[in-house]
Amino acid sequence: MMNILVCDDDKEIVEAIEIYLMQEGYHILKAYDGIQALELLKKNEVHLLIIDVMMPRLDGIRATLKIREESSIPIIILSAKSEDTDKILGLNIGADDYVTKPFNPLELVARVKSQLRRYTKLGNLPSESGKVYRTGGLEVDDDRKEVTVDGEPVKLTPMEYNILLLLIRNQGKVFSINQIYESIWNEDAYGAENTVAVHIRHIREKIEINPKEPRYLKVVWGIGYKLEKISDAD
Repeated sequence: MMNILVCDDDKEIVEAIEIYLMQEGYHILKAYDGIQALELLKKNEVHLLIIDVMMPRLDGIRATLKIREESSIPIIILSAKSEDTDKILGLNIGADDYVTKPFNPLELVARVKSQLRRYTKLGNLPSESGKVYRTGGLEVDDDRKEVTVDGEPVKLTPMEYNILLLLIRNQGKVFSINQIYESIWNEDAYGAENTVAVHIRHIREKIEINPKEPRYLKVVWGIGYKLEKISDAD
């Protein structure tokens, strides 16, 4: 059974989310501030976190930052703010998705299912068991779900891994922002530019020696992104 941690200082919201997710067969852990959430994460195996932004003691932003130091579990941020800048902030600190209050509980359930599918399978694209993809010193082992650069392990979130896997499977092919979003998020790409750009930046920061002059993940201006095909001799 999947364990989902729901963290919000509004107990009614926590209980409402619990009801809907329990109907889907998930086990729910409850916290009402960031400190409680961190304590529960240490003591329990948690497969996904839903966390509010504005909370006492430790807010969702700072809690997410601490969690990302050690864990790559999917994180869905809840917030009453709908401005695009707040969505970008949530993604910048390592969240995988963002839901604005008030929200449709069925939409939240759908997003939870989607994130858990990606977390357990790390991608819904067809794959070969044991397939390893390489370009230059970058290697993605899709059987072990591991990424290394020049032999050093790289820790990616599920979304970052999925994007990198899509690109490295299709080395040299240019994907538009909409193509990347629709392939990974499985939904319409309306307003996807900032979301994809934030994840691309995070991937670059983790796989490139100099993210401002990337060797692997290149932008094709006016079109999209591609992963450069590099031979071992290059």
